[in-house]
Amino acid sequence: MPEIVLSNIQKNYGNARNAVDDLNLRIGDGDFLCVLGPSGCGKTTTLRMIAGLEHPTAGTITVGERVMDCVEDGILVPAEKREMGLVFQNYALWPHLSVEKNVAFGLELRGVPKVERKAQIDRVMQTMGIAQYRDRYPSQLSGGQQQRVALARMLAVNPAVMLLDEPLSNLDSRLRLEMRAELKRIHDAFRSTIVFVTHDQWEAMTLATRIAVMLDGKLQQVGTPTDIYDRPANRFVAEFLGNPPINMIELSSGGLLAGGSARFLETHGANRAATVGIRPESITLSVPGEPRDPQDWSTEAQVFAILPTGGSWIVECVCEGTHLFAVSSSPPEVQIGEVVMLSARRSAVHAFAEDGVRIDLEGSPAFA
Repeated sequence: MPEIVLSNIQKNYGNARNAVDDLNLRIGDGDFLCVLGPSGCGKTTTLRMIAGLEHPTAGTITVGERVMDCVEDGILVPAEKREMGLVFQNYALWPHLSVEKNVAFGLELRGVPKVERKAQIDRVMQTMGIAQYRDRYPSQLSGGQQQRVALARMLAVNPAVMLLDEPLSNLDSRLRLEMRAELKRIHDAFRSTIVFVTHDQWEAMTLATRIAVMLDGKLQQVGTPTDIYDRPANRFVAEFLGNPPINMIELSSGGLLAGGSARFLETHGANRAATVGIRPESITLSVPGEPRDPQDWSTEAQVFAILPTGGSWIVECVCEGTHLFAVSSSPPEVQIGEVVMLSARRSAVHAFAEDGVRIDLEGSPAFA
């Protein structure tokens, strides 16, 4: 499948603010792209424009050499002629049709011969593990089984592009985990291009080959999950991803914590920064006075709470009224009320300017 390119896309519904604003995005052949962001950020609108269910107010959408939308030239290719598969949040199965008939629906619309159609249906249903439900109706299936039927119906027509609009949000946590693995397997098996809309950071991190983060209709950052997590382009991206969320230290707050952080940044050439961000898993705890690398960020704090989560422990500390969180994979050897030293490697410290844009520290690895 040729790459999909969105150029200067805008979408406005008659409001003062664009639902999607000057979006430029390139989706490569075989990508599993997750469009990630909070409610109202424009991610579903973007997906619907790629599908042809809605058309841009301005801009161009191309698939390879074929222009699907171009407002300036008056080109608006309808959804049924784009040869893309779409799965909605609510599955949209026909309640009066059996599982087999639901899966066959798209093939029948395309006029695929009966023998070829049956072979394709059998293959897809076997792949998705729903062959034993072929004579059941959607109301007789669990949520996870309905999801598999919706995916099988899409896969049966062998679309080069799959568009998924929060398809796992109606499932419980166990089924969501199973279906994430299923989607990864589908991507590996069919090598289709997948565009997946979600507000769930862990779905994006575990599924995507690339993530596009959006806010208020604007694209904030595009990159691999590692890029997005380890080198957030701005403060919003840094705070949106991560659980527990990233620790933020405001340098304007004053005191030893802010002052020490400011001196650390100045040492590493980031004295324009207004905020320091450090992810909880990057913070280590030690006894004050123990030897440490002078290039590290560090501060003393008092242990406020120890929160076991099953596979890890969250240690909440307080320094001059600021609560900082550290995550440990083994039981922490500290007590509530104890004074400890918190430290983090230079590469784990994120600096942000007053406007929220990332500032790289001197000697930091280049962005991949």
